[in-house]
Amino acid sequence: MADKLELLDLLLEDARESTATISRQLGCDEAEVEAMIADLEDEGAILGYQAVVDWSRIEEDHVEAEVELNLELDRETKYADVAGRIAKFDEVTALRLVSGDYDFDVTVEGDSMRDVSMFVSEQIAPIPEVTQTVTHFVMDTYKNRGLEFTDSDEDDRLSISP
Repeated sequence: MADKLELLDLLLEDARESTATISRQLGCDEAEVEAMIADLEDEGAILGYQAVVDWSRIEEDHVEAEVELNLELDRETKYADVAGRIAKFDEVTALRLVSGDYDFDVTVEGDSMRDVSMFVSEQIAPIPEVTQTVTHFVMDTYKNRGLEFTDSDEDDRLSISP
């Protein structure tokens, strides 16, 4: 029997790979791979399949920001309660409880810096438990989901003259 972790590694590398190819890589039959994938989906371990997009190559405006949130919770409110409210927004593409100087790391996407700023100030900041927001706009992406974003034709090294 093939290992679920090996299967997940292959799916993370390329979820569009055929089950026939995956079964050859795992050394098992295709029906076993299909059954393992179905089990992982039924268990909620696999939640979906998404493309990794290099937005700089698309002619549409797209802005991404990482937003730090500090919270102050009362006795009845849990992090999961606040997370449930924030996660419902379409603009929020990732939401994580983190250790360190702030509580939540939120990825927000929009069509412009203004859209993202307005979303944070009008939808996130007014949440009663949110005490502070710090927005960091993503200026360029070099690697995402294990994939490097490179322009093989460009050499951005500085030339040095003796």
